[in-house]
Amino acid sequence: MPTTLIDAHQHYWQIARGDYGWMGPQVEPIRRDYFPADMKPHLDAAGVTRTVVVQAAPTVAETEFMLGLADEDNTIAAVVGWVDLHAADAVATLERLARHPKFRGIRPMLQDIEDTFDILAPACIAALERMPALGLSFDALLQPRHLPVAAALADRLPDLAIVVDHGAKPFIADGIIEPWASDIAALARRPNVSCKLSGLITEAGAEWSVAMLKPYADHLVKVFGAERLMFGSDWPVLDLTAGYAAWWSAAHELTSGLSEAGRAAIFGGTAARFYRI
Repeated sequence: MPTTLIDAHQHYWQIARGDYGWMGPQVEPIRRDYFPADMKPHLDAAGVTRTVVVQAAPTVAETEFMLGLADEDNTIAAVVGWVDLHAADAVATLERLARHPKFRGIRPMLQDIEDTFDILAPACIAALERMPALGLSFDALLQPRHLPVAAALADRLPDLAIVVDHGAKPFIADGIIEPWASDIAALARRPNVSCKLSGLITEAGAEWSVAMLKPYADHLVKVFGAERLMFGSDWPVLDLTAGYAAWWSAAHELTSGLSEAGRAAIFGGTAARFYRI
């Protein structure tokens, strides 16, 4: 296993900030503030020392909130924020944020946008094509409907490092694997695309089991390889269906057939390389 264990996907939030519009009654159990002190017991128990904190609100203000936390807490190795890619000042905002030493990229909330092809709009492409020169990457918050679009984006911008969050949210609870499996395999053929082994328990639901997750996790390992796959907890969203320790254990069981080098990549090496940690 790697010297540095990295959780490549987690969140912090402060409800009073008022920009978490997705937090309705369906997520009431996690509708409270989460800060590094809340995460510390989970990291200590797992031996994880660094994390990537990812946006949870479509505002630059939330990105600045996370960067402020990163200034105060060394466990935060990287911050993935949000920028309005349709805005006239999108590139200027990216350039400003990129001056922060822990800012590593952005994540548009594509799953919440009705237009599946929104990310291919000329304004979005113009902003995204500036990102490689700024050392920034793109976290793709996808649903299965977006996978062909992500492939088109990867082809259009081959220098843009893209990582698919949560395996593109396959329909695990319903046992549906196609066309997700074929589409994500096609996306994985693009060398600039990586993927996070995260969020699978949420897609499986309260009745999740390792057996339910295994066909999906095995497929991600097969098409991306360990060198382009990274562990993420998606904590505290994870707490809606399982605790941190349960997913940490499940992720290790799901990857137990890999070599030591493969597990080292998934639980630290891939994220360290992708996010320059």
